[in-house]
Amino acid sequence: QVQLVESGGGLGQAGGSLRLSCAASGRIFSINDMGWYRQAPGKQRELVARISSGYSTNYVDSVKDRFTISRDNSKNTVYLQMDSLKPEDTAVYYCNAQVMLTRYSTTNDYWGQGTQVTVSS
Repeated sequence: QVQLVESGGGLGQAGGSLRLSCAASGRIFSINDMGWYRQAPGKQRELVARISSGYSTNYVDSVKDRFTISRDNSKNTVYLQMDSLKPEDTAVYYCNAQVMLTRYSTTNDYWGQGTQVTVSS
């Protein structure tokens, strides 16, 4: 029904930048919150940043002032600009979207397949 396709991961250097994108497609009436999560080896998945349909944002403390989340509602796409990268940012990054399939439905959570981000020191 709904697919989230991520792009933009890869290898970055400490102090450098990477930009992630995630496009939602399929049977979508509207999207409420969109977000990025990450999971490092041996650790639990954690919220990195979220953005509401009204563009309110929140970030985990470890990425504040370094990462910026944004969205283009006309394209059902969310972005994560990652600056001043650190080796501890290395993880698989997953996008998430809270999707309403119809005007009358509740929201459903959808996830991307994940994209690897590796930061070398």
